[in-house]
Amino acid sequence: MTIFEALRESHDKQRRLLELLVETEGDSNGRDELFKRVKEELENHAGAEERALYMPMMEHDMTQEKARHSVAEHHEIDELIEALETTDYSSPGWLASAKKLQHLVTHHLDEEEQEVFQLAGRAFDDATKANLAEEYLQDMQDREAG
Repeated sequence: MTIFEALRESHDKQRRLLELLVETEGDSNGRDELFKRVKEELENHAGAEERALYMPMMEHDMTQEKARHSVAEHHEIDELIEALETTDYSSPGWLASAKKLQHLVTHHLDEEEQEVFQLAGRAFDDATKANLAEEYLQDMQDREAG
């Protein structure tokens, strides 16, 4: 497995969770549970991805700018999650912000899969891609157990 295959699995999970989240209504247990799952998945993924993919990418001139851009997008996502945490689930603004989060995350994932992965794929050899996948999966496992 390469780092890109490992990341795609998490990306697919994020897309599914966000689709379900924007279908929830009001101050419900379902919305609360899904939001907590989305938040945890996004936080774990971003932390593990930054360590296993973006840090190595920053060591290469060819991939440094893309890595920085992606980390900046992670921060935008974090800020939107924080805004959602301080908004009442029953507020009309909550669903609007959740849809904005879905759009931002989907844009980020698409950009990674269509641009970042191709660029990083040229910068790393096959052994490195496999090693980074192992690092990412172990980091995710540690975060989920933590």
